[in-house]
Amino acid sequence: MQRTLAADIAKHIGEDVKLVGWLFQVRELGSISFVVVRDRTGTAQAVILDPTQHDLSHLKRESLVEVTGTVKAEPQAKRGAELLFKEIKVLAEPVAELPFEVNRSKKKLNLKIDSVLDHRAFSLRNPEISAPFKVQAEIVRTFADYLRGLGFTEVHTSKIVSAGTEGGTALFPIKYFEQTAFLAQSPQFYKQMLVGAGFERVFEIGFVYRAEDHATSRHINEYLSLDFEMGFIESYTDIIDVERGFLKQMVENIGKTCADELALLKAELPKTGDFPEIRLKDALAILAKDYKRDTKDMVDLDPEGERQICDYALKTYGSEFVFVSRYPRKARPFYTMPDPEDDESTLGFDCLFRGLEVTTGSQRIHDYNMLVESIKRIGGNPDNFEFYLEIFRYAMPPHGGLAIGAERLTQQILNLGNVREASFFPRDRFRLTP
Repeated sequence: MQRTLAADIAKHIGEDVKLVGWLFQVRELGSISFVVVRDRTGTAQAVILDPTQHDLSHLKRESLVEVTGTVKAEPQAKRGAELLFKEIKVLAEPVAELPFEVNRSKKKLNLKIDSVLDHRAFSLRNPEISAPFKVQAEIVRTFADYLRGLGFTEVHTSKIVSAGTEGGTALFPIKYFEQTAFLAQSPQFYKQMLVGAGFERVFEIGFVYRAEDHATSRHINEYLSLDFEMGFIESYTDIIDVERGFLKQMVENIGKTCADELALLKAELPKTGDFPEIRLKDALAILAKDYKRDTKDMVDLDPEGERQICDYALKTYGSEFVFVSRYPRKARPFYTMPDPEDDESTLGFDCLFRGLEVTTGSQRIHDYNMLVESIKRIGGNPDNFEFYLEIFRYAMPPHGGLAIGAERLTQQILNLGNVREASFFPRDRFRLTP
């Protein structure tokens, strides 16, 4: 008899099937008992109509078991079907006491995030704790599929680099034979170089590293970055338009494929509305007028300002996503295109979602001489960026791109309390294991 997955039992009404997975729960309800088995697709139950005929006292939760039985329709069961229990075989048992129960809700478990992460692999057996990664997988799949549909090529660039992409700050140095190298903060340079190499449109899904001394609920030092870069643009708004399309497709796909996870986590799909773009100077004016903020010394949005602009966008445009654009040059990397209307401003933008920045993007400088001057402007030495600058000598098209933090986006979609809940094995200021 071949294995049947929990999600598929309703396809086998009247047939004998075999469930193989972890023993999630044994429930006794009066004169009947239930054996609940969990596999990669979820849980399914086998009902024992006469518990006196089967001794279950020896079973340990989280044992690996094989349960056989005949499938019958049962509208009240989670799958619309259940097994009439025949036999259970124990394939493997835990050899240590469980760190905590995984068949209870996160609220009832009342675990601190560090306890969850200290036992990370085990904690992921809990359906609520593992659910965010099903949603994240759909985010990543949609990102790749959507961009492929627009003619983008997936690329994979080095994570060991000789210089930082943002002026050499927040870098993790590593010993690279007789040289000093760094873990990549971003695939930024390589994305641009590949646009100039003739690929024109590229995207990458890969980890990046920021040596930022944060210990907050929204920062980790290694995160999954969803990047794209595209050439022959007319404006930075072309980049925003691509992200708008991706986000709308993402919300639609999550609604279709992750309904069980959304229900389990009591999460609501984002309201997309009109995806407004608000210039930074206008955003600051909104904060001053509508939220009575003192903005005269503000050159960027603080966390409270991000939340307030998102609140404004939802009330005004019916969107939980809002693009804030035209950030000052001193707040953006050197490769960001200056605003032709204001040399101290840029054609850079962020996408804010439910009060948090989830995307940073911009039109880039494509003119070689302008790029060299921009490097000098921040006190950099162009000679140190020769590998990057070379392709700009040979005619670079107008181009731009963005980066999306997959964990932050997952966190905001599901209203998770901590971004670490959206990272399988997070690396933060103090955590290096597991």
